[in-house]
Amino acid sequence: MTILERLKQPTPKFFRILRNIGIALATAGGAIIAAPISLPAIVVTVATYMAVAGTVATAVSQAVVQSDEAPEEKPDEEE
Repeated sequence: MTILERLKQPTPKFFRILRNIGIALATAGGAIIAAPISLPAIVVTVATYMAVAGTVATAVSQAVVQSDEAPEEKPDEEE
């Protein structure tokens, strides 16, 4: 499966919610970073981490696909 095929597949509900939260974090972090007023360095640092975490969460959540196949069961190995 190529990356483009993976991104076109349906995303499970949990990861859609996580993707939306990631988008919100990235947007809020970006807005704070781009604020036209002077903010304390700690606020800008936290906003930078929020933007990065939101971007990563969004990208990973979008790449998760829902499989139609049942997971293969591994036989129990007994000694």
